[in-house]
This record gives sequence, C-alpha cells and structure tokens, in this order.
Amino acid sequence: MTEMDRTEELRRNLAKVRTRIEAAAAQRTGPAPELIVVTKFFPAADVAALAALGVADVGENRDQEASQKAAELADTAAGESLRWHFIGQLQKNKAKSVVRYAHAVHSVDRSSLIGALGKAMVVEQERRSAANLPPRPELLCLIQVDLDERTEVPEAGEAAGPRGGAQPEQIEELARAIDSASGLRLGGLMAVAPLGTDPAPAFDRLMDYSAKLREIFPSASMVSAGMSQDLEAAIAAGATHLRVGSDVLGPRPALR
Repeated sequence: MTEMDRTEELRRNLAKVRTRIEAAAAQRTGPAPELIVVTKFFPAADVAALAALGVADVGENRDQEASQKAAELADTAAGESLRWHFIGQLQKNKAKSVVRYAHAVHSVDRSSLIGALGKAMVVEQERRSAANLPPRPELLCLIQVDLDERTEVPEAGEAAGPRGGAQPEQIEELARAIDSASGLRLGGLMAVAPLGTDPAPAFDRLMDYSAKLREIFPSASMVSAGMSQDLEAAIAAGATHLRVGSDVLGPRPALR
C-alpha cells in the first residue's frame, strides 16, 4: 500500500468513527467526547498521517514504542501538534522516560507510581533548565479504576483484575496524592469495561465515582472510557474522552 493509499484509508476510517461519535453524542446533553486514537503497534508514519488529518491526541501503551515514535516525530509538524497519552500499565522505572513526551498518563493505579512520576517531573524540569529549554507543563494524571466486580479484594495500592486499575475505595487517597505531588495535575478517571459483560452498568459506576471525585476536586472532570467495540455505551454514560485504535488504524500488524 502506498503512503497516499494508507492516508486515504485512515481518512475513511476516521470519518466512520467520528460519525459514530456524533450520532451517539447527539443522544446526550453537553459536548461530544474527545477522540484519542490509539496507535500502538503502528508506525510513526501512521501517526504523522493522522496528525495531518486533524487528529490531536494519540495513545500508546508501551514506553519503548511511544518514546521512539515521539522522538522520531519531535522536529516535525506532527510532533509539534500532537498530544501523547500513555494508556498502558506503567512500571515505575519508566517514569523518567514517560514524562519527556507524555501530555497525560491515564493508568495511574498506585501510590508508588505517583511518587515515581512526581520525582521524574522534578528531574525533567531540572534537565530542561540546564539545557535552556522551557519548562514542561504539569503532567495530567488519570486514576485507572478497576470496574470488575469480583469478590476477592486485592492488597491496598496494588493493581488488580484482568483490566488493571485501583479499587474504587482507593480513588480519594490516590487523588490526594496526585494533587499534592510536584508537577502533577489530577485530570480525572480512566477505566476499561470488564471482559465478557455489558459495558453500560460498568460505565455508569465509573460516572458515579467521577461525580464523587468532583465533589472533592471539581476540576478533575475527565472520564476516559470507551474503545472501538463499546464507545457508544461510554458516550451514553458520559465519557469525556474515548480511546479508539483498531476501528481507525485497522487490525494490528503482526509483531516481529
């Protein structure tokens, strides 16, 4: 497939997804949710093409891949216009790398990770100052919530469930930790619907957690939920951000 053909394919796919979003958003009050196109496993050339098509936000779930793409596009028009969202499970030792390129981390699920991100932000600001670079904005942090209603209770502060995330009762503690950490800004909540179940009740619970969080932190209004297969349910519940990959980029390429 030529570069022109691929761009046209992405254009068509984007149009279909945006039509779905508009149709679903017309059934609720308030603005339509923002689209984050998940580009994991796809090349930087696709990311650049998406930026040229008007995509402002892209999501990645592996730091090694994300950092390479961000570096490859850093001095291009795409690199200057894009906001990178880290949406995968994040190891503490990757915090220093992630804060170099990420606009937001959607998968904050434990206090130790918050501490690592806060320290990494301090180091990053010192690096930028020494290099006579402008300081970076605060890192937007979303708390990933586990929506799987299992009977087992994980140990405090540990990610749980096949989809990952903190327990609902841990939200306030983690939110306060983000709010007090240097260089971090509390954005709101993120979740993935449980496997094999109707996503609507899970997303409704997520919105309830968001409402309770906003009683304490009114500006933490982001709700990142919904993917290719369940974006309509997420929009109906009230999601503010959608994470869509395969319906825009197509089937994932085979890993080598």
